[in-house]
Amino acid sequence: MAKITNLSLGTGRRKTSVARVYLRNGNGAIMVNGKSVEAYFANPEHVFTVKQPLVATASEGKFDILINVKGGGVRGQAGACRHGIARALAANDESNISVLHANGFLTRDSRMVERKKYGRRGARRRFQFSKR
Repeated sequence: MAKITNLSLGTGRRKTSVARVYLRNGNGAIMVNGKSVEAYFANPEHVFTVKQPLVATASEGKFDILINVKGGGVRGQAGACRHGIARALAANDESNISVLHANGFLTRDSRMVERKKYGRRGARRRFQFSKR
């Protein structure tokens, strides 16, 4: 049995999700937590999000991609996978960086849920004021 070697790896983050992406030589299979990308992400919009960096760099059938993702919700995990794939493609071939950066795939989306503060109903919402 031949030893499987990773061409490159990338860590993607979105909200509270973290994805570790391993890029390998292959024929375009994408595995997320042991399942195919279509089986893991039931919504086709999330599958499209994950595949965006591959479409942008015209490398859809060139690599097998293994992704371990944890934390957050489904949309955050899809965004983390996209970020990780983009970073792995950039590490593998530096000519991809300009295309990925122009489409915004290398930028980490830093928007997160603000924490709840004491004396408040939510992060910023106050309790209803009663004058009398």
